[in-house]
Amino acid sequence: MHSRPALPLPPTAVARARPSYVLRHDSTSERATEAQLDRLLYKYDLTPWLFTRAVVIDDDATPHSHPVLTLHTRHLRDDLLLLSTFIHEQSHWYLTEHQVDVDAAVLELRAIAPGLPVGFPDGAQSETSSYEHLIVIALEERGLKRLVGELAAHEVMDFWATDHYRTLYRVVLEKRAEVWRVIRAHRLASPGE
Repeated sequence: MHSRPALPLPPTAVARARPSYVLRHDSTSERATEAQLDRLLYKYDLTPWLFTRAVVIDDDATPHSHPVLTLHTRHLRDDLLLLSTFIHEQSHWYLTEHQVDVDAAVLELRAIAPGLPVGFPDGAQSETSSYEHLIVIALEERGLKRLVGELAAHEVMDFWATDHYRTLYRVVLEKRAEVWRVIRAHRLASPGE
Protein backbone atom coordinates (compact mmCIF):
# COMPACT_ATOMS: atom_id res chain seq x y z
CA MET A 1 0.00 0.00 0.00
CA HIS A 2 1.39 3.36 -1.02
CA SER A 3 0.45 6.69 0.51
CA ARG A 4 0.64 9.67 -1.77
CA PRO A 5 0.27 13.33 -0.87
CA ALA A 6 -2.12 15.38 -2.93
CA LEU A 7 -0.66 16.92 -6.07
CA PRO A 8 0.34 20.57 -5.77
CA LEU A 9 -2.13 23.12 -7.07
CA PRO A 10 -1.31 24.84 -10.33
CA PRO A 11 -0.44 28.50 -9.73
CA THR A 12 -3.65 29.75 -11.38
CA ALA A 13 -6.02 27.44 -9.45
CA VAL A 14 -8.06 28.61 -6.53
CA ALA A 15 -6.54 27.15 -3.40
CA ARG A 16 -8.86 24.32 -2.34
CA ALA A 17 -8.27 21.51 0.09
CA ARG A 18 -7.23 18.28 -1.60
CA PRO A 19 -7.54 14.77 -0.22
CA SER A 20 -4.53 12.65 0.50
CA TYR A 21 -4.46 9.39 -1.40
CA VAL A 22 -3.49 5.85 -0.53
CA LEU A 23 -3.13 3.56 -3.52
CA ARG A 24 -3.78 0.05 -2.25
CA HIS A 25 -1.71 -1.74 -4.94
CA ASP A 26 -0.03 1.25 -6.64
CA SER A 27 -1.28 -0.19 -9.93
CA THR A 28 -1.52 1.66 -13.22
CA SER A 29 -5.30 1.89 -12.91
CA GLU A 30 -5.10 3.20 -9.33
CA ARG A 31 -2.61 5.87 -10.39
CA ALA A 32 -4.88 6.76 -13.33
CA THR A 33 -7.89 7.03 -11.01
CA GLU A 34 -5.89 9.29 -8.69
CA ALA A 35 -5.06 11.56 -11.63
CA GLN A 36 -8.68 11.46 -12.79
CA LEU A 37 -9.96 12.46 -9.35
CA ASP A 38 -7.39 15.25 -9.12
CA ARG A 39 -8.54 16.47 -12.54
CA LEU A 40 -12.13 16.53 -11.27
CA LEU A 41 -11.06 18.39 -8.13
CA TYR A 42 -9.33 21.01 -10.31
CA LYS A 43 -12.30 21.31 -12.65
CA TYR A 44 -15.09 21.47 -10.03
CA ASP A 45 -15.19 23.14 -6.66
CA LEU A 46 -15.96 20.11 -4.50
CA THR A 47 -15.27 21.97 -1.26
CA PRO A 48 -18.92 21.74 -0.11
CA TRP A 49 -18.71 17.93 -0.42
CA LEU A 50 -15.35 17.33 1.26
CA PHE A 51 -16.03 15.85 4.68
CA THR A 52 -13.06 13.53 4.79
CA ARG A 53 -9.76 14.16 3.10
CA ALA A 54 -8.41 10.62 3.27
CA VAL A 55 -9.10 8.59 0.12
CA VAL A 56 -8.06 5.03 -0.63
CA ILE A 57 -8.09 3.92 -4.26
CA ASP A 58 -8.30 0.15 -4.59
CA ASP A 59 -8.70 -1.91 -7.77
CA ASP A 60 -10.39 -4.69 -5.79
CA ALA A 61 -12.75 -2.71 -3.54
CA THR A 62 -16.38 -1.82 -3.77
CA PRO A 63 -16.66 1.92 -3.05
CA HIS A 64 -17.51 2.66 0.56
CA SER A 65 -17.32 5.58 2.94
CA HIS A 66 -16.10 4.15 6.24
CA PRO A 67 -13.79 3.69 7.97
CA VAL A 68 -11.85 5.39 5.13
CA LEU A 69 -13.47 6.66 1.94
CA THR A 70 -12.53 4.07 -0.67
CA LEU A 71 -12.96 4.29 -4.43
CA HIS A 72 -12.41 1.66 -7.09
CA THR A 73 -10.97 2.06 -10.55
CA ARG A 74 -14.09 1.03 -12.49
CA HIS A 75 -14.89 4.48 -13.89
CA LEU A 76 -11.63 5.45 -15.57
CA ARG A 77 -13.49 6.20 -18.79
CA ASP A 78 -16.34 8.13 -17.22
CA ASP A 79 -15.54 11.21 -15.15
CA LEU A 80 -19.17 11.80 -14.17
CA LEU A 81 -19.57 8.32 -12.67
CA LEU A 82 -16.43 8.82 -10.58
CA LEU A 83 -17.60 12.30 -9.57
CA SER A 84 -20.98 10.88 -8.58
CA THR A 85 -19.38 8.08 -6.57
CA PHE A 86 -17.11 10.56 -4.78
CA ILE A 87 -20.05 12.82 -3.83
CA HIS A 88 -22.06 9.76 -2.73
CA GLU A 89 -19.34 8.50 -0.39
CA GLN A 90 -18.60 11.99 0.96
CA SER A 91 -22.32 12.43 1.68
CA HIS A 92 -22.17 9.41 3.98
CA TRP A 93 -19.53 11.27 6.00
CA TYR A 94 -21.79 14.31 6.18
CA LEU A 95 -24.72 12.23 7.43
CA THR A 96 -22.54 10.55 10.07
CA GLU A 97 -22.15 13.99 11.63
CA HIS A 98 -25.97 14.28 11.86
CA GLN A 99 -27.01 10.76 12.87
CA VAL A 100 -29.84 11.82 15.21
CA ASP A 101 -31.48 13.78 12.37
CA VAL A 102 -30.85 10.91 9.94
CA ASP A 103 -32.56 8.45 12.30
CA ALA A 104 -35.62 10.71 12.54
CA ALA A 105 -35.71 11.14 8.75
CA VAL A 106 -35.51 7.38 8.21
CA LEU A 107 -38.73 6.95 10.22
CA GLU A 108 -40.54 9.27 7.81
CA LEU A 109 -38.92 7.76 4.73
CA ARG A 110 -40.25 4.32 5.75
CA ALA A 111 -43.78 5.70 5.30
CA ILE A 112 -42.96 7.23 1.90
CA ALA A 113 -41.33 4.08 0.51
CA PRO A 114 -42.36 1.07 2.59
CA GLY A 115 -40.55 -2.23 2.17
CA LEU A 116 -37.29 -1.16 0.54
CA PRO A 117 -35.15 -4.12 -0.51
CA VAL A 118 -32.01 -5.26 1.26
CA GLY A 119 -28.96 -6.53 -0.62
CA PHE A 120 -27.30 -6.15 -3.99
CA PRO A 121 -28.34 -5.14 -6.61
CA ASP A 122 -31.51 -3.38 -5.47
CA GLY A 123 -30.87 -2.35 -1.87
CA ALA A 124 -28.16 -1.64 0.68
CA GLN A 125 -26.71 -3.96 3.33
CA SER A 126 -29.59 -3.50 5.78
CA GLU A 127 -33.08 -2.08 5.77
CA THR A 128 -31.97 0.98 7.72
CA SER A 129 -29.05 1.51 5.35
CA SER A 130 -31.43 1.32 2.38
CA TYR A 131 -33.48 4.18 3.87
CA GLU A 132 -30.37 6.20 4.74
CA HIS A 133 -29.26 5.74 1.13
CA LEU A 134 -32.35 7.60 -0.08
CA ILE A 135 -30.87 10.68 1.60
CA VAL A 136 -27.37 10.00 0.27
CA ILE A 137 -28.66 9.50 -3.26
CA ALA A 138 -30.73 12.70 -3.12
CA LEU A 139 -27.65 14.64 -1.95
CA GLU A 140 -25.57 12.97 -4.67
CA GLU A 141 -28.07 13.93 -7.37
CA ARG A 142 -28.31 17.52 -6.16
CA GLY A 143 -24.51 17.82 -6.04
CA LEU A 144 -24.23 16.58 -9.59
CA LYS A 145 -26.94 18.98 -10.79
CA ARG A 146 -25.05 21.90 -9.27
CA LEU A 147 -21.73 20.82 -10.73
CA VAL A 148 -22.58 19.44 -14.18
CA GLY A 149 -26.18 20.41 -14.85
CA GLU A 150 -29.55 18.73 -14.73
CA LEU A 151 -29.31 16.67 -17.93
CA ALA A 152 -25.93 15.13 -17.11
CA ALA A 153 -27.03 14.45 -13.52
CA HIS A 154 -30.20 12.76 -14.77
CA GLU A 155 -28.19 10.53 -17.11
CA VAL A 156 -25.93 9.44 -14.25
CA MET A 157 -28.88 8.72 -11.95
CA ASP A 158 -30.57 6.71 -14.71
CA PHE A 159 -27.38 4.68 -15.11
CA TRP A 160 -27.15 3.94 -11.38
CA ALA A 161 -30.82 2.88 -11.38
CA THR A 162 -29.77 -0.02 -13.63
CA ASP A 163 -26.43 -0.75 -11.92
CA HIS A 164 -26.58 -0.94 -8.11
CA TYR A 165 -28.98 0.25 -5.40
CA ARG A 166 -31.36 0.07 -8.34
CA THR A 167 -34.59 0.36 -6.39
CA LEU A 168 -33.15 3.08 -4.16
CA TYR A 169 -32.15 5.26 -7.13
CA ARG A 170 -35.58 4.72 -8.71
CA VAL A 171 -37.35 5.74 -5.49
CA VAL A 172 -35.36 8.98 -5.34
CA LEU A 173 -36.08 9.68 -9.02
CA GLU A 174 -39.80 8.90 -8.67
CA LYS A 175 -40.42 10.46 -5.23
CA ARG A 176 -37.87 13.28 -5.29
CA ALA A 177 -40.20 15.94 -3.83
CA GLU A 178 -41.29 13.70 -0.95
CA VAL A 179 -37.72 12.64 -0.14
CA TRP A 180 -36.55 16.27 -0.21
CA ARG A 181 -39.41 17.36 2.05
CA VAL A 182 -38.11 14.90 4.67
CA ILE A 183 -34.48 15.92 4.12
CA ARG A 184 -35.30 19.60 4.62
CA ALA A 185 -37.59 18.95 7.59
CA HIS A 186 -34.67 17.29 9.39
CA ARG A 187 -32.08 19.90 8.36
CA LEU A 188 -30.06 17.46 6.26
CA ALA A 189 -30.07 19.52 3.05
CA SER A 190 -26.39 20.43 3.20
CA PRO A 191 -23.79 19.86 1.73
CA GLY A 192 -23.74 22.48 -0.89
CA GLU A 193 -27.02 24.12 0.13
